[in-house]
Amino acid sequence: MAEKTEDLAIALFGELFMADQLARNRISKVLPKGMELSHFGVLNHLARIQEERTPAQLARSFHVTRGAMTNTLNKLEWAGHIHIRPDWDDARRKFVAISPSGRAARDAAVQAIAPLIAEVVTALGAEKVRGVLPVLRDLRGKLEGDD
Repeated sequence: MAEKTEDLAIALFGELFMADQLARNRISKVLPKGMELSHFGVLNHLARIQEERTPAQLARSFHVTRGAMTNTLNKLEWAGHIHIRPDWDDARRKFVAISPSGRAARDAAVQAIAPLIAEVVTALGAEKVRGVLPVLRDLRGKLEGDD
């Protein structure tokens, strides 16, 4: 008997949600003291793009509200991990950049996370991971397009 599309979708999203929860819990436990996953996400993003972003751009990138992003940015600024400056052309807007301290904190987090995630890839097998990545990218693209 063929599986119904709805049953397949429920099984897929159930596995995604559980894997997400387990991954977040494991990674949170190895992050440097005081760093939250949201902090790491923003620092990692800013380190990768190597450009300033507005809080609104960051909120869109992470699919969170502006208020949630402001909260994360306030904590990162307080810790000295980011610099927030006014937009000289539009005083209502601000720009966010990673600081040297933020880059060091991000690098420390990557060092803490890398063995954990490498262990998972090794356990699953590189070929299996390479095989699932295109499906996950397509799924992400589909879900981003539905916003």
